[in-house]
Amino acid sequence: MIKVNPSIVVREELEGWGVIFDPDTGDSFGLNAVGVLIWKGLEAGKSKEDILKDIGEQCEGGLPAQAADDFDAFIAQLTEKGYVSAE
Repeated sequence: MIKVNPSIVVREELEGWGVIFDPDTGDSFGLNAVGVLIWKGLEAGKSKEDILKDIGEQCEGGLPAQAADDFDAFIAQLTEKGYVSAE
């Protein structure tokens, strides 16, 4: 299970974009609409499979073939920055 760092602040901007902000370090990280969808899923405690299902429902033509790999790469970035952790 992937757990969101509780000290992280996320602000959703116009057109589905967002910004992750770490008040402890002052670092920020931009999110596109899919990143925001993933973040919301993580905050809700959803599994990778459930989040990918949510993404597929939002995509015309269904879930892209590379979505699972992209998800893993995105989670690796968030983990490296300390925004999430795997439990």
